Amino acid sequence: MAKDAPPRWDRRMQQRLARGEAAALGELYDRFASLVHSQAHRVLEDEEAAGQVTREVFGYIWENPDAYDPRQGPMRAWVARLTNTRAVRRLRESEAASLAPGDGGASEELEQRVHRAAVAARADYIRSSMPAPLRAALELAYFQRRDYRQTAADLGVTEDEARRRLRLGLQLLSTAHTRPLEGSSPPGYGRVL
Repeated sequence: MAKDAPPRWDRRMQQRLARGEAAALGELYDRFASLVHSQAHRVLEDEEAAGQVTREVFGYIWENPDAYDPRQGPMRAWVARLTNTRAVRRLRESEAASLAPGDGGASEELEQRVHRAAVAARADYIRSSMPAPLRAALELAYFQRRDYRQTAADLGVTEDEARRRLRLGLQLLSTAHTRPLEGSSPPGYGRVL
């Protein structure tokens, strides 16, 4: 299989959705609903709005199955991009509706909030989509408070390998601030919600 070929599951899922298989949508929902909901909640800070975005994203996918092109990357990345775009748009719309005309300070605050939400969503996405060995090392070190020696022992790797995984994982996460998800879509993902 070519290095840039999408995973088999992504190709099959896209084909099943294009054929209108309701079971495919259910399977897709089972796989990605928590990602979509948590990412939307991170941006919107509202449970009900995150639920609405989740429904909208899966509705869009059902109605536009050909919008995903498996040659352009993993379905997970595409779903995350759709979620972020929809959530940021909803945040802007709801905040803009509550702003008084000419309130520049509130507008600046909204854009800062949108930026912070986009950075946080990108960090969540990067962590969830990074290679499993890097993610496992980061989760042990930062969520379970293990040092690199304990991380190495838990993963069954050398201490040098544990340090390498942690360093690479942190380097990936550091890109979340410099390249927020909102402004950096992969090529070929032109159609959005």
